[in-house]
Amino acid sequence: MWRGALDYAGYIDGAFVKGEGAAFDVENPSDESVVDTVTGVSSAQAIAAINAARRAFDDGGWSGLSMKERAKYMTRYADALRARADRLKECAILEAGCPVSSNVMGAQVHTPLRMTDEIVELFLRLPEHEENPLPIHERVNPYFVVQSLKRWSPLGVVSAISAYNVPFYTAFWKVIPALMAGDTVILRPNPLTPLSSLVFAEAADEAGLPKGVMNVIMEQGLEGGLAMTTHPDVDMVSFTGSCTVGAKVAEQAAPTLKRLVLELGGKSAQIYLPDAVGRAASAASSVCLSHAGQGCVLGTRVFVPQESKDQVLEGMAKALEGVKIGPASDPATVLGPVISAGQRARCEHFVEAAVAEGGKVVAGGKRPDHLDKGFYFEPTVLDLPDNKNPAAKDEIFGPVIGVIGYRDLDHAVEMANDSKFGLSGWVHGADKVKALEVGLKIRSGAVNINGAVMSTYASGGGIKMSGQGRERGIEGLREFQMMTTLNIGG
Repeated sequence: MWRGALDYAGYIDGAFVKGEGAAFDVENPSDESVVDTVTGVSSAQAIAAINAARRAFDDGGWSGLSMKERAKYMTRYADALRARADRLKECAILEAGCPVSSNVMGAQVHTPLRMTDEIVELFLRLPEHEENPLPIHERVNPYFVVQSLKRWSPLGVVSAISAYNVPFYTAFWKVIPALMAGDTVILRPNPLTPLSSLVFAEAADEAGLPKGVMNVIMEQGLEGGLAMTTHPDVDMVSFTGSCTVGAKVAEQAAPTLKRLVLELGGKSAQIYLPDAVGRAASAASSVCLSHAGQGCVLGTRVFVPQESKDQVLEGMAKALEGVKIGPASDPATVLGPVISAGQRARCEHFVEAAVAEGGKVVAGGKRPDHLDKGFYFEPTVLDLPDNKNPAAKDEIFGPVIGVIGYRDLDHAVEMANDSKFGLSGWVHGADKVKALEVGLKIRSGAVNINGAVMSTYASGGGIKMSGQGRERGIEGLREFQMMTTLNIGG
């Protein structure tokens, strides 16, 4: 069990360090108790981490290794991470409030631990040099013969800033690809869920990574994060979090034109074709009971035929009846807390705003009466009159789902695309060809048609206010590399 009194606030230049900055408490969202008190790093320590990463990259001891040589280190790194699976699960329960029996626990711990080896293997299969397809008259001329190649090499120093909902997973998809690519890393976890981040440092120490290659800093304030997005020695920022903060990160990184991968919020649409209306009621459970709706890709806007709307709402209400709400540590819990009092208040705000603009609460809509401690909110179904309702416009990030009626499929697609977000989308239909036709019209970084995957081999990413760049897949791995065009004449 977690003992509290965390000894370190970071791992800098190959050494665990005590914090020299302000102290902050890490709360258990299930009961509002203090899991641990962390003395965070100072601004000077954050700069030291950046300096260490820069030196470690530039000296070539890591970036200069072959992919096969780095793979040997990363295989040991993967073993060290897997040895800490029990602690990662405990952290997911205590600091993130993820129910122990939830399917989301797989994403919190077991899925990324499996993916480590897959990332290593995929990098080893990727070519480090690729031919550019020059036409023959450009390859051979009266003066010389030229070969043109793409060369993929390590990018540099990567600032990795992770989210609170799945803290290990969101950090993992920054740290592991960056390290395998030959980059050096500074990881700053969200201060609401920082405890799991030290496993990355411990694994680096155990696997024998060179000093400065992997650095971790914990803080509650913004000084370290600001340095990580502005310092000229940082080459890339990979950030997962809210749109508001993501836009600020982009603004801070702009003067030095850092590479950015921003995985931000979403307000994903789920379109149910008329022949699939019978499935729509299940959306309430899949959204609200997935880590209390704290998932950026969840389909929180449900579009159904107008004439079937009442039937769907009734089915959703029934599906959520008697759901066990309680502490994440209880194996019987189906719905745990949201992360904080502020996030619970956000749920309350949007329910009130939805009703004020003509919406109706069909189920839930408030704090559960029987729990006086913890940041709980009932699983909530909203009957929304249109796509302009506040609860359909903004990301709530809680156990709240809205149902909107459509006249025909063109109307459904129009509303799905009428959003400032574009992270994910969902189409359900018994007619697979028609479902695909509808899915092809949705403007989003990912579209799931009668199914979805969480895979190392399939990338995801957002458009519009949902971000830029890709994570996972070949495209996500290449984000951490520099491409150089080599033109070699003779």
